[in-house]
Amino acid sequence: MERLGTALRAWRDRVDPATTGLPDVSPRRVPGLRRSELATLAGISVDYVVQLEQGRAATPSAQVCSALARALALSGDEHAHLLRLAGHAATPDRVPRLIPDSLHRIMDQLAAQPVAVYDAMWRLLHWNPIFAATFGDPGDVGASLLLRHFAGAGSRTRMTPAERAAFEESLVADLRTTTGRYPQDPELAALITHLQAYERFRELWALREVADHQSAHKIAEHPSAGAIALDTSVLTIQPSDLRLVVSTPRPGTDARSKLESLAGAVGASR
Repeated sequence: MERLGTALRAWRDRVDPATTGLPDVSPRRVPGLRRSELATLAGISVDYVVQLEQGRAATPSAQVCSALARALALSGDEHAHLLRLAGHAATPDRVPRLIPDSLHRIMDQLAAQPVAVYDAMWRLLHWNPIFAATFGDPGDVGASLLLRHFAGAGSRTRMTPAERAAFEESLVADLRTTTGRYPQDPELAALITHLQAYERFRELWALREVADHQSAHKIAEHPSAGAIALDTSVLTIQPSDLRLVVSTPRPGTDARSKLESLAGAVGASR
């Protein structure tokens, strides 16, 4: 229950007491809710809140988890993460990596768009020819998008500062979600350890945000085609938790014609 306690403390610290309707009767030394206030809002004892946050309590019921989620104003993703941390969802030992035939067939139908498949740790598993033509040859299967990004590895991708910040925040929150689903995966633990070497990752990881990475905006700087403005959508495939990442031309730009030219060149070379 230690990881549950850590999450509860982080969520409690971020709540603005003024939004809860509780009376503010004394000065506060630190931001966020007091344990007594969380207990009042969730309808449980202060002692139980202390036990939960210290990892000493037995598994809380799903009803208690829901009450805590309401009191802490958790999002749907965070509520689901809370339930997983409390042991109310079955969790396999390892992050799945096997791509089913059905997903390969879907990729075949999207041959005109840059498409790639990642696992829940954001390891690259498969990509189509137009993806490689647009972003460059990704290299080996299993390369970590997170490690490459935070290490500043060479890339054709360009983002505005705001787009980059949103991308990083979303990706790290998504990884946090994955830790709740696969708490026993040693490769996941090793990835997080490696990522701790990067200050920006440590900063975002400390926020303990939980969410699914769903979209991004980026520009691919192609050596011959020039700038290709793309909108990226992330589709999570159940039950394998694989991520199908599809990049489409940004409306109002010349990205569509550039992708068509690249697709033609790919077809001619095969």
